[in-house]
Amino acid sequence: MIAHDELLKRLGVDIDAETLRLALTHRSYAYENGGIPTNERLEFLGDSILGFSVTELLYREYPGLSEGDLAKRRAAVVSTRALASIARRLGVGEFIFLGQGEKVTGGNNKSSILADTMEALIGATFISNGLETARNFVVGLVTPLLADAAVLGAGTDWKTHIQELAANRQLGAIHYAVVGDGPDHARVYTATLLIGGTPYGTGTGNSKKEAEQQSAANAWKVLGPSAGGSTAGTAAEAAAEQPG
Repeated sequence: MIAHDELLKRLGVDIDAETLRLALTHRSYAYENGGIPTNERLEFLGDSILGFSVTELLYREYPGLSEGDLAKRRAAVVSTRALASIARRLGVGEFIFLGQGEKVTGGNNKSSILADTMEALIGATFISNGLETARNFVVGLVTPLLADAAVLGAGTDWKTHIQELAANRQLGAIHYAVVGDGPDHARVYTATLLIGGTPYGTGTGNSKKEAEQQSAANAWKVLGPSAGGSTAGTAAEAAAEQPG
């Protein structure tokens, strides 16, 4: 368990060896090893603790925010994207037990697997240490995200916002041009949002959906109410200046 001792050091919590191994056991590994228990029950538990802990944190730290704003911030920091970013920062992927199929397709870097494992680790922290330690663990994980505007934006459905805005302004039909690059196990997608044939934003991600959302978010910076302009020329110029 030397490697797992390293993970616990990164996490800053103490989890007993058996519970830790369970938290890191993906269903693909369990299936290939005789149907042993998976981390899904711990994930279920951790999801509830995560939601409660973040809700309490937001309620106490942001007394001036409305219910709607609190809900948006909570959605952002408990999102798959946010949890996966935490897992990548901590290097959790290298410790996950995966089946061969998931290994060869880059499962240890898939956002869904990383996010689910983080929830399982939260559940494992609760099982080994109780609610207070688990809650403090969650607070330590998510507090830095609350100051990250990009992460908070992950809780917003930018595609829906852009669709409504384009319809209201009669800008034309929306189309996402998506291309993939790299090997199958580490593919990166780039999406360009075109409205009425004009490019307004570009985004990248590990999935087509993620890339499209990012391109819509970048387009909102150009077209949104606070952008200060919405002409096709201004939008195209701003989009061209954005990093790919």
